[in-house]
Amino acid sequence: MEVFLVVVATAIIQSLFGVGVLLFGTPILLLLGYPFTEVLLILLPVSISINGLQVIYFYRFIDMHIFRNILFITTPFIVISLYFVSKNAINMDILIALFLIFIALKGSINVLDVAFNKLLSYNKFFFILMGIIHGMTNLGGALLTARVFCENIDKSKKRVTVAVSYMTFALFQIITISSFNVQYNFFNLWYVVVGIFVYFFTSRIIFSSISEDKYKDIFTLFLAVLGILLLVKRMISW
Repeated sequence: MEVFLVVVATAIIQSLFGVGVLLFGTPILLLLGYPFTEVLLILLPVSISINGLQVIYFYRFIDMHIFRNILFITTPFIVISLYFVSKNAINMDILIALFLIFIALKGSINVLDVAFNKLLSYNKFFFILMGIIHGMTNLGGALLTARVFCENIDKSKKRVTVAVSYMTFALFQIITISSFNVQYNFFNLWYVVVGIFVYFFTSRIIFSSISEDKYKDIFTLFLAVLGILLLVKRMISW
């Protein structure tokens, strides 16, 4: 039941922003005592199914410049990092949490805005860092969303660009995990069905009713809350 609730809650977030199932689901299930590899086997198919639907319906709006960087720069480092930590997840919660809070505040504090634009200027480094963090912690979606949502594009383009990039993350993770000779529990496919149902409900009822300005505000709040939750999670684990 606890996994079901986690899938429903995180699928709603992913249906709105393109990420959420792995970003929130991973630390929650790890806190509940599930092994890292098992968490991936539960959540990756759900994440792929939701992102796949988003891509099918909105593929025309994908920002190909960002996606090419994801495909050719980020994914190789995801595979290398995931292979390296296949048995032990490395905790980088504090760094990611501070980065998310930094992104959430940059629109209100000019110094932070200038600093972030400077960081983005190191384009290849940013995409490499994203791959390393995602492979090690499954939380690279935080950097992905921060990068995409800084682009001056509408909400549909932002969501589908994040979705196709995140789906690519997940596909490469599954391919890598399949080389570990782990057994897949086919009951987990039930969570895929749940995720698909949540996507259609959320997309039709919630996403379509959110204006561009409100969507940006909600996402800024989303990043800030995520950063704070990751800090709290880290302090509890101490």
